[in-house]
Amino acid sequence: MAATFLIWEMLTPASPANRLLYPVHHRQEILESARRHDVDTDLVCAVIKCESDWDENAVSHVGAVGLMQVMQETAQDLVSMGAVDGEAYPLTDLSDPRVNIEYGCAYLGYLQKNLFRREEVIAAYNAGLGAVQGWLSDGGSIPEDIEYEETRTYLTRVLNALDEYRRNYPLGVTAG
Repeated sequence: MAATFLIWEMLTPASPANRLLYPVHHRQEILESARRHDVDTDLVCAVIKCESDWDENAVSHVGAVGLMQVMQETAQDLVSMGAVDGEAYPLTDLSDPRVNIEYGCAYLGYLQKNLFRREEVIAAYNAGLGAVQGWLSDGGSIPEDIEYEETRTYLTRVLNALDEYRRNYPLGVTAG
């Protein structure tokens, strides 16, 4: 019976109401930046959903800005590493969706190159690469060895959002 329900759920198109809960904006920017940095577009949308709920003007209590809640210092590091062209994507425009998505995708791409599993990348997007590498040292694993409750919750939220984006947009979030 459970297998029948799972097959039915996979074949049932997403309801318009569900797509309202899991919208996709800035498709072209997401597609271009995700391709450039070899990042899953569904993951980008899940991160945006959990970071800002698609609020372009979001600013966190620690100063992260925009759709993907990019920190100024992180953006500067990405420019310094050559991961982002700072002239094409000015640091002064981090609230601009096109610029913010570029930096967020570049950071996800950087994390992917330095970690092995999707769960590690998501945790590092929230807690930082150093924290995740520390938790993984001496045989630790994610999510079991996450030391921050906020990061545990964040990982769960992003993975749930990722599942919803995949279910609601079976042809991909950039397909419309």
